[in-house]
Amino acid sequence: QVQLVESGGGLVQPGGSLRLSCAASGRIFSAYPMDWFRQAPEKQRELVASITSGGVPNYAASVKGRFTISRDNAKNVVYLQMNSLKPEDTAVYYCYAPSLRLWGQGTLVTVSS
Repeated sequence: QVQLVESGGGLVQPGGSLRLSCAASGRIFSAYPMDWFRQAPEKQRELVASITSGGVPNYAASVKGRFTISRDNAKNVVYLQMNSLKPEDTAVYYCYAPSLRLWGQGTLVTVSS
């Protein structure tokens, strides 16, 4: 059974950086596209970034130029490098495997001074 486990969230000041990780287990990870979503309080979950099985990224306009999605298929991990963080980036961040309709448990990112 495939599981997705996020890590790397925390409290960071505006302008700071964090790197989130999503570790996958149980199946051939490299064959699947992967997404990062986020959900802020009282808001709908939104797609932040996605990456194809071949490593081609795509980003929401709100994070383009600040966030970078990448994957290490040998380690079965997807990363989200977040730079120049803003208070409006505060949310629970989830990784998602759309081909499997599988969510991780989420990791909280709080951007505040």
